[in-house]
Amino acid sequence: MSVQALAALARRLNRGAGSPPIPALYFFTDPERTPDPVAIARTLPAETAVVYRHFGAPDRTRVARCLAAICRSRRLTLLIGADPDLAERVRAAGVHWPERKLPEHNDRRFRLVTVSAHSRAAVARAETWGANACVLGPVFRTRSDSGNATLGVFRASQIARRTTIPVIALGGVSLNNARKLNGRGFAGVAAIDAFLD
Repeated sequence: MSVQALAALARRLNRGAGSPPIPALYFFTDPERTPDPVAIARTLPAETAVVYRHFGAPDRTRVARCLAAICRSRRLTLLIGADPDLAERVRAAGVHWPERKLPEHNDRRFRLVTVSAHSRAAVARAETWGANACVLGPVFRTRSDSGNATLGVFRASQIARRTTIPVIALGGVSLNNARKLNGRGFAGVAAIDAFLD
């Protein structure tokens, strides 16, 4: 699978989405499936967002600093998962919040803040909270063990069309099935496995 082709498709979805503009393609790290996110970041197309989810790893500061340096040199956008202090230390562009960890208030320290959502209610909450974009999933069947039911393209599309914030599709996204998202209200795509091919 060509990451460049997926990036081009994501950019088509992203036309006119968000003000200020948001990235169209998101690489989500995973400690088990992407044990070397730095190596993957070195191969990403410009303007891709890297969402570093460290889950408390002991080497998180070192990895975050490496990712920040690569993102600056390659015109990538770094978001740190649920850790605004680390994001500030490494001068990341922003933070990505899982739905279950969303704080009560958006402190607006960062240029870009995204929030995961798994339902219409969660997207509405992210919008009210003031997120710049919402990452909705899983849209397709996925290998992730998140415990969240697959939404399917139709239901996810209904949710995406009924909000004013940009919605990024996550969950089992590949080049082939990402084509099904065209014209359905999404502002981009996010993936893990698609970057491993």
